[in-house]
Amino acid sequence: MITFPSEFISRLKKAKSVTVLTGAGVSKESGIPTFRDAQSGLWAKYNPEELASPDAFRRNPRLVWDFYKDRRTAAEKAIPNPGHFSLAKMEKLFETFSLITQNVDGLHASAGSSSVIELHGNLHRIKCSGRCGMVGHWVDDGLAAPRCQKCGAFLRVDVVWFGESLPEAELEKAMLASQNCDVFFSIGTSGVVQPAASLGLMARDRGAVFVEINYEPSAISRLADYKIYGQSGTILPQLLQALL
Repeated sequence: MITFPSEFISRLKKAKSVTVLTGAGVSKESGIPTFRDAQSGLWAKYNPEELASPDAFRRNPRLVWDFYKDRRTAAEKAIPNPGHFSLAKMEKLFETFSLITQNVDGLHASAGSSSVIELHGNLHRIKCSGRCGMVGHWVDDGLAAPRCQKCGAFLRVDVVWFGESLPEAELEKAMLASQNCDVFFSIGTSGVVQPAASLGLMARDRGAVFVEINYEPSAISRLADYKIYGQSGTILPQLLQALL
């Protein structure tokens, strides 16, 4: 049983606005491999840039499509863990609750979280690689790589690749949520992927309490006001109970 610092629980109970950033560690507890973990077996011989970049897709759309098809299959088999469900319940305890994620598996929404800010996109969506900008649900017609019915360009998964910028609207929402919260949680992140890694510092500079929940210390641990180490699927249910 985890004993949380009394002053931390007191400040959290008084908070009106809470912002949470989640990373790969949260999904890994549901059995979803991280991006680099997914490069095993058939994919072990490829460098990340050969599987997740616009240039790689132009060179070999079928290779990239098949890699993400495998990742999507893994995500479909996964179910939300207690950490996901606890965050979905926590959002009902505060006037404003913003959930930002670097994960692309859609498990937060499956657990019941509303209006998730997906910084890196979603495996279950596709978009046109051409100019028409069509975005839709995943399709697979069995061809080398599906093509857009509007313009004929190849369809691709709607996630952020190496060399691409984050979606402007989602990044703006994430920054505003971080700048205007009373408490900021960084959960299951390495603290090295920018610009997400800067959101906690942004919140702290505006006076928010900065809390890290992680399996082990990360690159941003030294900046956190409170550090709780262990699995988020174990810690978050207990934190939820402490708030009720």
